[in-house]
Amino acid sequence: MAFDQVKMLNNLRKAQKQLEKEVIEVEAGDGAVVVQITGELKVKKIKIDPQQVDTDDIEQLEHWLEIALRDGFAKAQEVAAEKMKPLMGGLGNLGL
Repeated sequence: MAFDQVKMLNNLRKAQKQLEKEVIEVEAGDGAVVVQITGELKVKKIKIDPQQVDTDDIEQLEHWLEIALRDGFAKAQEVAAEKMKPLMGGLGNLGL
């Protein structure tokens, strides 16, 4: 493997490590639901404010969870793509 290819793989691994530490936080229902998702697209934490949730309307809570998760994953994907974008051009040379 050529030096440039080794360097590219090392840069890719470094970017992946940075994504592990990246945390995206989104909310729904005016803060009733807060979701944290890592740059690796893993749910880190879900917080629900019991004062803002009507236990007689669980469908609303489910809706807020869906919104927060959808938006969180979309934003995390954007962050990951942005961090990986500069590295992806050189991967064609690696035979992957």
